[in-house]
Amino acid sequence: MPNNSSTNTVSLCESKQQDLNALWSTIKAEATELAEKEPQLSRLLTEVIISKDNLASSLSARLARKLAREDMSKEEIYPLLNTILSENENLLMNAASDMTAICTRDPACQSILDPMLFFKGFMAITTYRVSHYLWAMNRRALASYFQSISSEIFGVDIHPGARIGCGILLDHATSIVVGETAIIEDNVSILHEVTLGGTGKQKGARHPIVRSGVLIGAGAKILGRVEIGRGAKIGAGSVVLSDVLAHTTVAGVPAVAVGDTGEDSPALEMNQSLECGQI
Repeated sequence: MPNNSSTNTVSLCESKQQDLNALWSTIKAEATELAEKEPQLSRLLTEVIISKDNLASSLSARLARKLAREDMSKEEIYPLLNTILSENENLLMNAASDMTAICTRDPACQSILDPMLFFKGFMAITTYRVSHYLWAMNRRALASYFQSISSEIFGVDIHPGARIGCGILLDHATSIVVGETAIIEDNVSILHEVTLGGTGKQKGARHPIVRSGVLIGAGAKILGRVEIGRGAKIGAGSVVLSDVLAHTTVAGVPAVAVGDTGEDSPALEMNQSLECGQI
């Protein structure tokens, strides 16, 4: 499995060469237009987008506002985040890929600006990416600090040791839990109240592996070192305790195969129905 040495993510999306400058120009133009239409939002938009020179500084400013506490002010958080995001292009590319995934897959997303302003799933996964970098740099106390704040603010608890690719959609995001040794590949869609957890107090590799293109329905629990094959679909509310073959739909408690997905990448289609082909 590919592995990035600086961020320890699973891999980079094939679209990593996307033009970040063009993306940033679109975000800034939309922010400027919105500030004129909604003057009550102009202070926020100016501070986190319009006054910034690039996507790294903008994301850092937005996260700093969200994560600031008495323990650490936004004036302390911002330069830390900005240094990490500015000096690690892969990390920034992954965040851009997540933004694009939200706009492509979530009909509630009206523009590329929306994830930065309104989607806590995007804020949570971006906070994870920073925490994961700190974890890999052996700054584990600080990584755990950001994890705890993210859990408190966004209701999303992703251990900084988990390995997560790009193009990730955390839809609604509330109560998502991802354990320390979980692996999530590129282009995966996860709905609210999903758990990628262990089954006991054993150490070592004990959390699920989720291959690319997987769609995990709301409330699903995937427990133990099981592998969810490429392009599989997990029905809402299912409890998965064993491996799932590629392009297979499973549902139930415990989950059993109910057919094939009929799609190459359910994560992109976001079709959560269980109507599928024969096994």
